[in-house]
Amino acid sequence: MSSLRNALPRRVHKERAQPRHREKFGILEKHKDYVIRARQYQKKAETIRKLKEKAAFRNPDEFYFKMIKSKTVDGVHIPANQANTFSQEELLLMKTQDIGYVLQKAQSEKKKVDRLSSVLHSVNNPSSSNHVYFADDRDEAKELQGRLLQKSDQGVSVSWPKRIKKKTAASYKELAARKKRAYDLEKMYMEMAYQKELKKKGQKRRVKDHELVSPTDRPVYKWERERKR
Repeated sequence: MSSLRNALPRRVHKERAQPRHREKFGILEKHKDYVIRARQYQKKAETIRKLKEKAAFRNPDEFYFKMIKSKTVDGVHIPANQANTFSQEELLLMKTQDIGYVLQKAQSEKKKVDRLSSVLHSVNNPSSSNHVYFADDRDEAKELQGRLLQKSDQGVSVSWPKRIKKKTAASYKELAARKKRAYDLEKMYMEMAYQKELKKKGQKRRVKDHELVSPTDRPVYKWERERKR
């Protein structure tokens, strides 16, 4: 009998839609939407009930240091010192990535210094063979050509145009700035590498001044030997 009942066509009961004159209020809430909303409301009510119960039965003499290390701003509880969520290995990895970036910048700056130094050296010390001169425009090329043609004997110096002298002075100024930047980056890299080594595991002790062959301003540490399995 039940199989026959299932074989017969049944009428599909659909939930009604939002009436046309109430479309401005949005989609009409269905029963499944009400169930979700009701469960959320009951969950929040249960949480509030448990908190009220804890507050009612709390010990008035209870104290812990988080009470004085945290504060409330506009009704929101904010810890004063956020706990570090990273492990020691993760912090060491991030420090290694920072050191690698500084080292890469220092090497790039050194290459630029070497390239600029070689260009300025070739400008100030021309070779005895054919020398190539560069100009920005036709007027400067004609001026250079006229000055070079004025050389009758070997050994006569040629006075360079003011524009070229100005560019050469700017290049020397840039070279000095890049050298200083490369020195600062290398110094920063050495300091970061030094701090990274100090954070490594293992027992270490500070070496005294009379034990050093060549004393330095920086403290020197020595790690105890650790037996490896």
